[in-house]
Amino acid sequence: MVTDPIADMLTRIRNALVARHDFTDMPAAKLKVAIAVVLKKEGFIRDFELVNEGSKRIVRIHLAYSGRQEPVINGLQRISRPGLRVYAQRREIPRVYGGLGVAILSTPEGVVTGREARRRGLGGEVLCSVW
Repeated sequence: MVTDPIADMLTRIRNALVARHDFTDMPAAKLKVAIAVVLKKEGFIRDFELVNEGSKRIVRIHLAYSGRQEPVINGLQRISRPGLRVYAQRREIPRVYGGLGVAILSTPEGVVTGREARRRGLGGEVLCSVW
């Protein structure tokens, strides 16, 4: 059993990028799928799919690389964690690398980027940052 499934997801992506894998698999959950949707929309991953393996559902994330096999994702950082939740009001949403990266937030209207949350005037839990 994993105590922090989001940190596990980010670690699996980080490890797959270092090993130059085309994709990585992880157990499915609604929040993981929502984060994958945001990563795809922002261009950090090529695609993702839900795969049924027997009775288990798996999220398969297809990783994106630039022309010289350099990963598009340079870094992933878990911000809010089970032992220390981090919440931000709309004026306090962090900017990642001066706007080059994105903060991913869980808001009352769903999982969105920091830029989208600022535009909508939403605050929420800062899940992670990606650059």
